[in-house]
Order: sequence, then C-alpha cells, then structure tokens
Amino acid sequence: MVDVADKRATQRVARAAGRIRMRPATLRQIAAGGAKKGDVLGVARVAAIQAAKRTSELIPLCHPLALSHVSVDFIVERKSSSVRCVATAATVGPTGVEMEALTAVAAALLTIYDMCKAVDRGMRFEDIRLLEKLGGRSGRWTAGTRARSRRKPPGRPDKPAQ
Repeated sequence: MVDVADKRATQRVARAAGRIRMRPATLRQIAAGGAKKGDVLGVARVAAIQAAKRTSELIPLCHPLALSHVSVDFIVERKSSSVRCVATAATVGPTGVEMEALTAVAAALLTIYDMCKAVDRGMRFEDIRLLEKLGGRSGRWTAGTRARSRRKPPGRPDKPAQ
C-alpha cells in the first residue's frame, strides 16, 4: 500500500458513472418494477452502497476508508435502452475515494445484470469511469478537462517517486 501517513486529511469526494444496455422489454420491466426478483434499482442501490463500504476488501492495496457519504442515482434512458448509474462517495481523510465510487457503480450494474439475466443475457456494461474528484493536493479533477500542472504546495518538499 502507498504510505499516506504524511498526507493531510481533507474533504474528499469522487463521482463515477457507468451504464448497462439491454433490450427495450427488459428496460420496461425494470422501470415498471415488474422484474421477477423484485425492485431491481432498489436492490442495486443497496448493493452499490455496500460495495463502496467494502472496497478495500475487494481491491488489493486499496486503503480502508471511513466513508461519510455514499449516494447512488439511476437514470432510465429509454432512447438508448439503458440504465445509467451515478455514484458519489465522500470522506475526510488522507486519500481519495475514487475507487469507492467506481466500485459502487460496478456493483450496481452487476446487480442489475444478476436480477435480469434470466430475461436478457445480452446486457452489456459501458463507459464505467470517474467523472470528478475533489480534495487533496491535486484539488479538483473533472473528466474531459485537460490535465492541469500540479503546483508544489508552499513549504512542502517534493516526495521521492516510489
């Protein structure tokens, strides 16, 4: 694991998203709450939150974090016959929450697949990615923006590369 002992605890937030495409009939079932296994999006939301909280158990070398907030939203996109998931994770600590937000999205989409696979085995995951992160030394990063140069904080020597 990377040593974060010298890093200052700051408010850290990350937002990630992804989508699962399916047949229109499958999407109608999910939207109407008519899936045989129950409320697909409700169960997927709980799975996403649980996964975010347990990310360090799933991803080797990932720091365990005390999350202060996790939210999961679903957007039913009829035009593309898909469900988009957006997850936000937050903490106050010495390291970011990008992995927690990404893990939440992946778990939500996997849960949707699991609950609907009997009627649509051809569902596919797309565009799982980090949208935004805030906090820490690097400040704010948003997908689609050019990388900014990192300024050295005043009074802090550069750390050697590991």
